[in-house]
Amino acid sequence: MINKELSEIVEQLFGDIGEPMQRTIWHPRADIYRYAQGWLIKVELAGVKQEDIRINVSDTVLKIEGKRRDLIAQDVTEAYKMEISYNRFERVIELPEKLEDAQISVDFNQGMLLIHLQYESDTHE
Repeated sequence: MINKELSEIVEQLFGDIGEPMQRTIWHPRADIYRYAQGWLIKVELAGVKQEDIRINVSDTVLKIEGKRRDLIAQDVTEAYKMEISYNRFERVIELPEKLEDAQISVDFNQGMLLIHLQYESDTHE
């Protein structure tokens, strides 16, 4: 009885244990900063190539998505333990103002994606 209940809890938290991790979409961590002329969004994307990242803005929503690919050594015959998510990722962040009017610039350095959303001072409240 306890094993069944524990299995149900684990499945609710992590999905079907038998399902390969490769099918799971992961959600990277983000820090969000507000400053006078806009926003700074910092997203943790270690191991992701810049060309595998897409950023979309719609109304008040910023969507960051892409894929982290696995780099496997050639002599590996089997995985002993895997904890890193390799597959599609997605992070959706809703901010309290429209984003279409913001100037967007992006920096990608040492696995950190920095998205600057800056407004013209005369059009921003």
